[in-house]
Amino acid sequence: MASKKKTAQTRKRSRPIEPKKTKIDSNILIVIVLAAIVIIAIGLFLTLGNSDDDNQDNNNENNDNQTTSSNPIAIIDTSMGTIKVELFKDKVPNSVDNFISYANDGYYDGLVFHRVIDDFMIQGGGFNQDGSKKDTDDPINLEIHDDVRHVDGAIAMARTSDPNSATGQFYICDGAQPSLDDSYAAFGVTIEGIDIVRDIALVGTTTKNGMQNWPVEDVIINSISIEE
Repeated sequence: MASKKKTAQTRKRSRPIEPKKTKIDSNILIVIVLAAIVIIAIGLFLTLGNSDDDNQDNNNENNDNQTTSSNPIAIIDTSMGTIKVELFKDKVPNSVDNFISYANDGYYDGLVFHRVIDDFMIQGGGFNQDGSKKDTDDPINLEIHDDVRHVDGAIAMARTSDPNSATGQFYICDGAQPSLDDSYAAFGVTIEGIDIVRDIALVGTTTKNGMQNWPVEDVIINSISIEE
């Protein structure tokens, strides 16, 4: 009898211990899934936001300058398209008033861009198509402002070697030209039509009427009107 008891006890001890089953609370599982979804959604939002910012930056590089001021706008109608320029009357009033006076008198109508250099500038407002020079009013003094620089698309007064000799001629920068700052009077910037400035700067040129860099085919200033 004693041996049978011992065997029974042995059998009882030999049963393998069944591992305990770990139960995961369904509420915890739901919270984990929702948290994962939120993290993924935030990541996608940030990625799309960065892409939009990059696209906006790229668009800004290709667009004209923008204005929200009440400064006058010059509309330069040429044989190759229209260029709109903001005139910084709030910073360089003498240069702006001089340009507006010529424009309102119809002085520029029918004149040409007689000097065109790619990656530098396009210059006009002084010569007829036959090369004859147009009479001007008295010259004005050089006017410089630290906030009006020769940025891409800037418009400025052309002059002789005398700093105080600017009259009616002007030029528009094809690309930034910082070397001209403080020596020539910039007085505005292109806000529409920078592509027209580029196109004019790229035309073929020759020596004509005794002047170099004159376009082979005349680029005519049809008119310049002012919106105030």
